[in-house]
Amino acid sequence: MTAPALALEGVVATRRAGGAAFTLTIEALQLHPGALVAVTGASGTGKSTLLDIAALARRPDEAARLQVCGADAGALWSRGAKDALAALRARHFGYVLQTGGLVPFLGVGANAALAQDLAGQRDAAHLAALAERLGIGALLGRMPASLSVGQRQRAAILRALAHRPALVLADEPTASVHPDMAATILALLADQAREAGAAVLLATHDAPAARAAGFRELPLQPGSASSRLPALVPA
Repeated sequence: MTAPALALEGVVATRRAGGAAFTLTIEALQLHPGALVAVTGASGTGKSTLLDIAALARRPDEAARLQVCGADAGALWSRGAKDALAALRARHFGYVLQTGGLVPFLGVGANAALAQDLAGQRDAAHLAALAERLGIGALLGRMPASLSVGQRQRAAILRALAHRPALVLADEPTASVHPDMAATILALLADQAREAGAAVLLATHDAPAARAAGFRELPLQPGSASSRLPALVPA
């Protein structure tokens, strides 16, 4: 079996707000190329925290194993190797944030091209084909501020997939779009897994739509001030 695109074991992260603490525990999560996994749970149960840890955007409090595309990200965190962590993110990750997260002074097409350039994978034809599938082919020259919420979300998905990442992380990618487009987006994420050998980790409230697109559901198990992600390893 090939090495996992993402492997988390014994990961603990605590967030604090207003004097209250909430702890997320990840028992074991392995995603191999082609995997489609949807983490589900109510708001506030740690879905976004999980994705931030997987994206190397948040350092966990504890981690027995934190491996990304063959790299020991846990060791990089321990050494404070921020440049190496950033290089891993740029080359291997596609991250769709809830808020889109587009660079505001670049057009839609330039945002996606920037992701390709950072990964060293400029491919204008691939970018254009993805934009057409997402229904934003005519918007590549538009600035993010001129787009609707749903259009910005699709532009963020275009940017996340433009450089053929090995690991795609998507935080509620269909929350701001029409149900018909939501199905298209989930199908596109699944196609990315099949065609490019990417692993896709999705956080969503819409478990039925994710299951219909072929994602394996992994529910977070909430407690009074904590959540636990049960072990998921390859069958």
